[in-house]
Amino acid sequence: MDRRSFFGLGGAAMALAFTTRLADPWTAESAMTRSADYPFQLGVASGDPLPGSVILWTRLASRPLEPLGGMPYNKIRVEWELAEDEGFTRRAGHGVSWALPEYGHSVHVDVKGLRPGREYFYRFRTGGELSPVGRTKTAPALDSSPEALTLAFASCASWQDGFYTAYGHLAAERPDVVVHLGDYIYEYGIVASGGNRATPVPDQFRVQCDTLDRYRIQYGLYKSDPDLMAAHAAAPWIVTWDDHEVLDNWAGVHGPGGEVTEQDYLVIRANAFRAYWENLPIRVPVVRGPDARVHRRFTFGDLAEFNVLDTRQYRDDQVCGDGQQYDCAERLDPSRQMLGAEQEKWLLDGLGASKARWNVLAQQIAMCQLDYDPAPAQRLSMDLWDGYKAAKDRVLNGLVERKVSNPVVLTGDIHYNLAGELRTDFDDPSSPAVGVEFVGTSISSGGNGNPATGLPPGGSDPVNPHIRFSSYQRGYVSCSVTRSQWRADFKVVPYVTRTGAPISTRASLVALDGVPGLQAL
Repeated sequence: MDRRSFFGLGGAAMALAFTTRLADPWTAESAMTRSADYPFQLGVASGDPLPGSVILWTRLASRPLEPLGGMPYNKIRVEWELAEDEGFTRRAGHGVSWALPEYGHSVHVDVKGLRPGREYFYRFRTGGELSPVGRTKTAPALDSSPEALTLAFASCASWQDGFYTAYGHLAAERPDVVVHLGDYIYEYGIVASGGNRATPVPDQFRVQCDTLDRYRIQYGLYKSDPDLMAAHAAAPWIVTWDDHEVLDNWAGVHGPGGEVTEQDYLVIRANAFRAYWENLPIRVPVVRGPDARVHRRFTFGDLAEFNVLDTRQYRDDQVCGDGQQYDCAERLDPSRQMLGAEQEKWLLDGLGASKARWNVLAQQIAMCQLDYDPAPAQRLSMDLWDGYKAAKDRVLNGLVERKVSNPVVLTGDIHYNLAGELRTDFDDPSSPAVGVEFVGTSISSGGNGNPATGLPPGGSDPVNPHIRFSSYQRGYVSCSVTRSQWRADFKVVPYVTRTGAPISTRASLVALDGVPGLQAL
């Protein structure tokens, strides 16, 4: 085992590797040695935490860079075990699942009957070999009043752009939950040299993802990273997709155009959706052909409720050429949809009925207006909410009309840190704040970043006065939520083009209960 693989092990697995007094039967039956065909090369994960249940995940792959992960084309018996302690002396559940070749030998176990707000540890076993140990946690009871919640949110992790050092630091925090806001993989072909990682890749990685097999090996490469495995093993994840899990800037039934027909695009989308589910700890989505419902809701007592959105599958096509544009009248069309009518109603109805103190929209793209031209003329991105102004207005006005308590929007996508105040009229600086938005930078996408791109650093931007903070560094956002405040710490690393980068807090901002707007610490 190399050094990076060793340090990618969960804490309990590392401890077991050194102990001589084995306290549980699974470990006693296993010498903790790994064969050449060790099937847990992609680690373990958990997700979609509810008060009484959580999803446990693994995918058998002895050779992750092959379409079937080097596994035989037959079903494989996999045992799972859940305990209240890392030594597995207080077992809370166990059972058997089958890893099927039709699903890439992935395993999704929906463990039920658990205690709310409880920390658990889990692992898998097959063929006499043990997986690493993962830590998970159920959500608090629906009728409870938790005092605190810790979470981290992240997005945008291009493998060839740099190392996942930020994921390693995130794992060390062991938050209650991790929220991933999309671009978990990138569909692009990978350069032969491995890009900034300088790790050569086989020929099959050099073409863009389109088939199910091609998406599967892309996930195999990405999920082989020890820092990503450590982040999954540290806490349950709540995930949603953005564009690069499918194709760049995909929008509803509209693909990239060119030589890809609509029929071919929908097949590609179906392959991408299938591979996404196979490789992440998510409950089976409602699938209808090339469609899959992933918007869903998670409640943490009366402290916080998370509305996980899908801003790709139901949107209208981008207008005026897709990128940053001046004077695009089509973006103002009142009929344009970002969430689709059904999801938009689900969101607003849920927000109106919520009893939570903090109401969260966990989604992909910037909701605050972002003008990229310091001159009087506005240059706005047609891929962001700015390109769908009527849809954005319906959501923001809906927050006001329903008197939603403490709206917080969590966002990824743009590879830039931002903290801003949501307004019903961004062109009027005196318009009152109706909520806050925290935009997290990328884990690695864009390499080390460039201070000359994006918005002015520090948040002193007269063109976008609602933005209170911005920076270009890579990292993630760590949040501490109490009944009185939501604190967001923007964690950054100075470089991702080599390993070993330290972590620091670039800025901390706070939203206070019942007080619109942001305050810097």
